[in-house]
Amino acid sequence: MTAPLKAEWSTDGGKRTLVLSGTWTTEALDLVGWSRVVPADIVGQDVRVDFQQIDSLDSNAALVLHRWVGHIRDAAKSVELHAAPDFYERIAEAYAGGSSAEMVPPARQWGDGLARIGQRTIEAIRSAVDLVAFLGEVTVRLAHALLRPRELRLKSMVYHMQATGVAALPIVGLLSFLLGVVTAYQGADQLARFGAQIFTVNVVGIGVLREMGALITAIVVAGRSASAFAAQIGTMKINEELDAMRVIGLDPVMVLVIPRALALFLMFPLMVVFADAAGILGGAIMATFSLDISIGQFARQLQAEVPLYHFWVGLAKAPLFAMAIAAIGCQQGLLVGQDAASVGVRTTTAVVQAIFFVIIIDAAMSIFFSVLGV
Repeated sequence: MTAPLKAEWSTDGGKRTLVLSGTWTTEALDLVGWSRVVPADIVGQDVRVDFQQIDSLDSNAALVLHRWVGHIRDAAKSVELHAAPDFYERIAEAYAGGSSAEMVPPARQWGDGLARIGQRTIEAIRSAVDLVAFLGEVTVRLAHALLRPRELRLKSMVYHMQATGVAALPIVGLLSFLLGVVTAYQGADQLARFGAQIFTVNVVGIGVLREMGALITAIVVAGRSASAFAAQIGTMKINEELDAMRVIGLDPVMVLVIPRALALFLMFPLMVVFADAAGILGGAIMATFSLDISIGQFARQLQAEVPLYHFWVGLAKAPLFAMAIAAIGCQQGLLVGQDAASVGVRTTTAVVQAIFFVIIIDAAMSIFFSVLGV
């Protein structure tokens, strides 16, 4: 039977001695209810802590003793450890190495902010390069799949056409309709000062067909589809389904990425056309109620004053928007780690990056068409 733990103070040759004996374990500490008391008479004294009579010692008890010896060291003049076990020394060294005194954050320097800006710039450039590389890989795989139609997963593609395209039409149509209403109202409010309310039709037609229809569709799809792609693929990665695909000889890019990218590529132009129609309808209804411009007058003015190439300019952005959104969503899903938190982080990143690159592409194409004089 093991001896109970004891901690007894004595005086030997004018030196205070703490004799530790018995079994020092977590269970023994709980049973005894031992109290770590530092006697008042050791202040300014030389203290000797004797470990020689300890029968057994576990890590929790060693840590408790180390902290108690620390309190004794704070009160006494000096502390001498006698026959301390190697295990105790290792625990004390490990605890001292992780103490808060050595974890004081470094002092801030004047160049720290500039260094953080540089680091984030490098990370942004690296992310852009990785995205371009992934987009290139998807394009090559897509061309390969189109040359060999049997490798296309038509059922998966049709499912994603419904999920990313058809299911998004109500929200795309509603937002485009309201955007047309707002554009007509704001345009009429400004043009009324010059008695040129009829040109509200021009503002609505050019704004919706050239910019608003495609852009609002891209933002909605980025919020819906990019996040869905990242979450779906990321969850499959956490569940090790991607590893299982590779084991049985399937390519995750061909199975997961290509059907989503092709579905979005095919549906996006149709969604832009739907958004254009809804936006123009909203502008026409607003013009009818606020400017007394009939639907017939609106249609004639639109046909006479708004060239058709504005529609084609807006529609030309659709494939680029679609590929960027699909690539970003799928890439972020493939980058998910092995924890659930990573899914949320990558999903958020997918939405933010998709909207950011949509706006960048829109600005670049606007400059391009401006240079061409279109």
